[in-house]
Parts: sequence; structure tokens; C-alpha cells
Amino acid sequence: MEKYKIIVKKSVAKDLRPLPKKDVAVILKCIESLREEPRPFGCEKLSGQERYRIRKGVYRIIYEIQDDVLVVIVVKVGHRKEIYRNS
Repeated sequence: MEKYKIIVKKSVAKDLRPLPKKDVAVILKCIESLREEPRPFGCEKLSGQERYRIRKGVYRIIYEIQDDVLVVIVVKVGHRKEIYRNS
């Protein structure tokens, strides 16, 4: 299986700034793992959107998959209580 290219939106950097460094490290590792498997066990397709989400502790990673060009676009990262507002 070919590896996917990871694209992280600029707004994700802003999402990660207030988070504890140890949590950011775990989230970045999870994002990097999407390169190998963009639909890992536990990921869920969001209803009404062409986006997926992964749980990582109390945080959620929202992303899009473009299979035709092998690209994963990370759209948003945040706490589970706030992530689904305006995403």
C-alpha cells in the first residue's frame, strides 16, 4: 500500500498552541500514523460531511481523505467538548 501525503492546515497550529506539550506530541504521532492507514480502527466518518475523526484521549482530530491523489488533510484538532462547533 502506498503512503499518503499529510497536509496540515495552518489553523491546526493555532489549535495545538494552548494544549499541553505531551498531548501535542501524542496528537502529532497520531496524525503521522495517518500516512500509513488513513482509516485506522476507531475512526468514524462524520455525518453530512466528507470528513473523518479520530479520538486521542479527550482530543479529536478531524481530517479529510482524498484517495485519488493519496492525500490526508488535517482540518481541525481540539478538545472533544469544543471540536464540533463550526468545523
